[in-house]
Amino acid sequence: MNNQDTVQVTMTVNGRTRVEQVEPRLLLAHFLRDHLGLTGTHIGCDTSQCGACTVLLDGQAVKSCTVLAVQADHQAVTTVEGLGQRGGLHPVQQAFWDKHGLQCGFCTPGVMMTAVGLLQQNPTPTSEEIREGLDGVICRCTGYETIVRAVAEAAAVMAGEAGPSAAAANE
Repeated sequence: MNNQDTVQVTMTVNGRTRVEQVEPRLLLAHFLRDHLGLTGTHIGCDTSQCGACTVLLDGQAVKSCTVLAVQADHQAVTTVEGLGQRGGLHPVQQAFWDKHGLQCGFCTPGVMMTAVGLLQQNPTPTSEEIREGLDGVICRCTGYETIVRAVAEAAAVMAGEAGPSAAAANE
């Protein structure tokens, strides 16, 4: 492939500015995995059904298998690798650990990114709102109950509450 077949994209990925040459048809999921080595973004279906590839694009949860890398030009992308804070886990990551919100782990990065997007838009979701917010992510292992509890716990921690949120208590 010569440079005439590529375009330059500039985006901030997990807080770091990245400038890369890509084919115009390259999906954001493949850009993140193959060009940047961020393999936490999983590719499950390539048809936007499973949600395993979910990332935040300018703060909005999107399925990266449906976004071209060129569409993310001059935008901020956050992957599951970018959630953790210096020396610690993001509250969503910690809650998934504490509440056993994962089993095989394949869908977990996408679920976490979807949860972060949900909590940014609705910091105090009810149990039903959590279920609705996670509707676009398929998990074949957990049955979702521990995932809902984990998201409710993360919401409580992010809101500064000491214990489980009301949503988790109502399970």
